[in-house]
Amino acid sequence: MQDDQGYGVAAGELRQFIEQFEQLEAEKKDIVEQQKELMSEAKARGYDTKVMRKVIALRKRDKDDIAEEEAILEMYKAALGMA
Repeated sequence: MQDDQGYGVAAGELRQFIEQFEQLEAEKKDIVEQQKELMSEAKARGYDTKVMRKVIALRKRDKDDIAEEEAILEMYKAALGMA
């Protein structure tokens, strides 16, 4: 009898975790849709959304890492006669 109660509690907790995860998945889907709509609006107003996404990615990174990457990129471009 005690094993059944323990199992029931575990099953209830498991169900809560799964339902919370499913709720987060639904919220994530809504957020992704909102992001798409925002980018569509920006594009309609003449912004380059590809560049906007790069700027967003850069804002997440450390400034020293960005500077190092840009320096290497410039060096490579110069070596290939692109600068």
